[in-house]
Amino acid sequence: MRVYLDNAATTAMDDRVVEAMIPYMKEHYGNPSSVHSHGRQVRSAIEKSRKKVAELLNASPAEIFFTSGGTEADNTAIVCGIETHGITHAITSPIEHHAVLHTLEECAKKGKVKLSLVEVNDKGEINLNHLQELLKSNPNSLVSLMHANNEIGNINDLNAIGNMVKEYQGFFHSDTVQTMGHYVHDLKNLPVDSIVAGGHKFHGPKGSGFLYVKKDRKIHPFIYGGAQERNMRGGTENVIGIVGISKALELAYEDMSGHQSHIEGLKKHFIELLKSDIPGVEFNGLSEDLDKSLYTVLNVSLPPSEENRGMLLFNLDLHGISASGGSACSSGATVGSHVLRALNHDYERESVRFSFSRFNTKEEIEYTVEKLKELYGVAV
Repeated sequence: MRVYLDNAATTAMDDRVVEAMIPYMKEHYGNPSSVHSHGRQVRSAIEKSRKKVAELLNASPAEIFFTSGGTEADNTAIVCGIETHGITHAITSPIEHHAVLHTLEECAKKGKVKLSLVEVNDKGEINLNHLQELLKSNPNSLVSLMHANNEIGNINDLNAIGNMVKEYQGFFHSDTVQTMGHYVHDLKNLPVDSIVAGGHKFHGPKGSGFLYVKKDRKIHPFIYGGAQERNMRGGTENVIGIVGISKALELAYEDMSGHQSHIEGLKKHFIELLKSDIPGVEFNGLSEDLDKSLYTVLNVSLPPSEENRGMLLFNLDLHGISASGGSACSSGATVGSHVLRALNHDYERESVRFSFSRFNTKEEIEYTVEKLKELYGVAV
């Protein structure tokens, strides 16, 4: 059996998304910046996609800008938010995605901002009292804290954080890559200044994303060279990706509660089997808590094992099971997970992030636990 449990890294494209994209690979190939009928037809598809995304998120089409993915969108919001609004201090956490953490570290290195890291505990929970102290000492800060952590699944309260940032006249950016398409985002009523999305996290195409920027918090472009995306991103638009991400988000919203119910059931079953079948199993962050973590992510800490030390992911792969040891964006790196390091994780224990989608089945979960039992020498 082949089992794919690395959906936090990327998801399989929905067939209906592929079908929506094909006409823009074959028949509708005009440049959307061209004034002739071929170009106008494609421009219309982009604007319909923008309108659909805005409608689903309760935003204005003028607040949605298509990008190459979440990383570019994060970079744009952070770098241009700092420069446009004359911000000299930024706050983030040590467990943010590198698209945020490395970008802010680079801004600090270049002297654009002073960077502060808000405290997190061994479960990865943000210390909101410390955040308030930092904001009180540094009003008009840019704050970038993710909606949910891509490795341990912890969900942050965007309302609580956003209202606090607003109280101290800050700019609040949130990386929502792991929650977009899996949770409802009501942007007219959410106290955020910018959020982001990557289409491949919710069954859309890779290389597609978007940035939302609140209309009264406008920022200047990150990429120059043309008037595309309402003068916010130079370069010919990725029409295929834009059509694909819009369709993927539409499908996600059509039956979001049904998808959540199915995936939550798989995660709960996985937790129950692991706890009953593998002595000493633990869970990193809040990923075991169904109310406080992504229903799509479970970060498992397994007991020390000489046979699996540094080899667990490889051994799982030999059994046809795809999972991750941390963020897939760090694949090939020689360093361990910065998230688990910040949580003071015991490196005698192997950690695996299993992440689920609506295409996974109960049988796949049971097969995976069976193979883990074999690898850890538990009598089958």
